Amino acid sequence: MLNPISQKFFLYARKSTDVEDKQVLSIEAQLAELREFAKREELLILEELIEKQSAKIPGRPIFNLMIERIEKGEASGILAWNPDRLARNSIDGGRIIYLIDTGKIKSLKFPTFWFEPTPQGKFMLAISFGQSKYYVDSLSENTKRGLRQKVRRGEYPGPAPVGYLNDSRNKTIIIDKKKSKVIKKAFELYVTGNYLIKEISRYLAKHGIKTSKGNPYRIDWVHNQILTNPFYYGHFRYGGEVHEGIHKPTISKKLFDRVQEVLNNKRTPWRNAKIERIPKPFLGLFKCGECNMRITAELQKGHIYYRCTKKSKIKKCFQPYTRQEELDSQLSSMIQKVSLRQDWAEKMLNKLVEDEKDSTQSSRAFVQKMREEINVINTKLQFLLDSYLDQIIDKDSYQFKKSEVLSQKKTIEEKIITFEQTQNGWLEPMREWINEAVDAAKIARGDDLSAKKVLASKIFGSNLRVENKKASGEAFSPWAALRAAPTSRSWVGGEGVEPSRQLSAISF
Repeated sequence: MLNPISQKFFLYARKSTDVEDKQVLSIEAQLAELREFAKREELLILEELIEKQSAKIPGRPIFNLMIERIEKGEASGILAWNPDRLARNSIDGGRIIYLIDTGKIKSLKFPTFWFEPTPQGKFMLAISFGQSKYYVDSLSENTKRGLRQKVRRGEYPGPAPVGYLNDSRNKTIIIDKKKSKVIKKAFELYVTGNYLIKEISRYLAKHGIKTSKGNPYRIDWVHNQILTNPFYYGHFRYGGEVHEGIHKPTISKKLFDRVQEVLNNKRTPWRNAKIERIPKPFLGLFKCGECNMRITAELQKGHIYYRCTKKSKIKKCFQPYTRQEELDSQLSSMIQKVSLRQDWAEKMLNKLVEDEKDSTQSSRAFVQKMREEINVINTKLQFLLDSYLDQIIDKDSYQFKKSEVLSQKKTIEEKIITFEQTQNGWLEPMREWINEAVDAAKIARGDDLSAKKVLASKIFGSNLRVENKKASGEAFSPWAALRAAPTSRSWVGGEGVEPSRQLSAISF
């Protein structure tokens, strides 16, 4: 056997950020021990090689270069702190043993492990490499098992999304009070249909939510990480499934669903409206009364004209242009017809106070009914899980149906919370509608065309038409009742103004 002093050694030190390396000496500590060992054993060190990468899988560049140089004969020995520094996978371990078999490696030195290039020594080295791989595999499996248990408890096993923080003390995810308000506002802005995702990105950047370089996030990031992320209403995705979380929601499930509706509407009219520099406030509000196509707008001779897009392939349209001032006048008249008189509003508000007392009992009955529905949903979830475990349904079907049922459960839970907190969940929306109906006449007489568009959308929805320069439309309930009511009608009869329990439930 060659004397170690006549051989050349590579000194190899490695440490990664993986979990299995937490208890391993630092690079500096390894170098200190290896240099002292080399001096004591009189080893000739050709070069010190330092690598900061995991050895779980093949592909370490410095390790591979070291092996190539050994194959070329530049050195015939390796000095490392322990065999697990050289290999934690079967391929790298096998390469080292093969080089020993072929005589390319004549000596391996470790301060913590004895090795000689004999059959017994190679057998013990192979066992050491195998133990290293087993340790990594077991640790990985234990880590995955811990993550699955965390998911079952409703804890998200990953970095907190923007708007939340990872609490290292309690290993939980908590609300970021400042950024969560910005996230909530972003949802509220987008659901109006008046903003592009690009504009939402700029809004987020303006309020501190931006990339590390200080730029607004890309559109796809805002879409995937925020606007479609169920984490913000209390669920989270993990392993291809949606799970119930125990973290505090930032927004309601109702708001999230409305945002998804806007995202899924690929032909929302405001997209075209935002491209134009000249404001055209009534874009997206009307359709053509002759061919049912959308209405577009053009600037001609200092005035804005609205006209049919005439994109119908089955019907030729002959509708003329209509000036914005004419539509404004007609729309104002239509809104005034569904406005509420001040004296009626006062009597209706007084009646609400009386109805509030009578509706408490019915609200409790509704909450009980909702809780029974949740019990049914929980039974469905267990049935789904049993069917998946018994291989009755495949994984994709299970994940899709589970996500759908969890969404239903979350919606019902939010209804219960609303009713338990307010007991009379319909009262506040009713008060808001009464006040809005009183203000309708004021908005109709005003010059704020955007406000008129918002109010008209609530009153008429997509029912507004323009035909022969005349605007028309059917009002939704309860606005339609205001339009049909004679001036002598009493709006506060003996039955009160409380809506049916069914309608109340739908509202929330």
